[in-house]
Amino acid sequence: MAAQLTDHTLWISYRQGDKQALGKLAERYYRVLRHYGLKFMVDGAIVEDCIQELFLQLWQNRSRINDTDSVKHYLLKSLRHHILQNLRAQKKQPVQDIDWTGFLAEDISAETLLIQQESLNSLTATIKAQLATLPAREREALYLRYYENLSIPEIAEVMNVNRQSVSNSLQKALNKLRTKWLSPVFVSAYVFFGIILA
Repeated sequence: MAAQLTDHTLWISYRQGDKQALGKLAERYYRVLRHYGLKFMVDGAIVEDCIQELFLQLWQNRSRINDTDSVKHYLLKSLRHHILQNLRAQKKQPVQDIDWTGFLAEDISAETLLIQQESLNSLTATIKAQLATLPAREREALYLRYYENLSIPEIAEVMNVNRQSVSNSLQKALNKLRTKWLSPVFVSAYVFFGIILA
């Protein structure tokens, strides 16, 4: 059986007019895109419409779409643009009110956090409470960096800010969390976020 095609191979095929290649990318990233889209506190149906519109536009504009080093990054950036356009059109809440902490409760497991002394629910509640105190931009940067594993340049493009701004947001957020958490919780959270302590 042939090995699974890489994102880059599928992207090249799609740009050359292969509709099935784009369909495979849509299947591969639907869950990631929907999960990210729901962070904007919009109805699931709106997120799904935006995802459908995104892939429709990708197909219609395939001859003008550039190559990309990261299909995931490209799709997240594009979906963000579609959702924010939708929010502006409906004159809904500004981006500052978006909740970036919701991914914790449904996506972390005891194995991931390596919890020994505290229950998963207790630790999750603590992390969520501390993340809720951060500005929305810092929470979004943390989400994209440590949950979606995007690089700083990719996050800068997704959020439409410069790289230094992303670095500053991440550093500020981590510094704030470091000063607020007790040592055991802090260490567990660092394991969760995938950070190597210096």
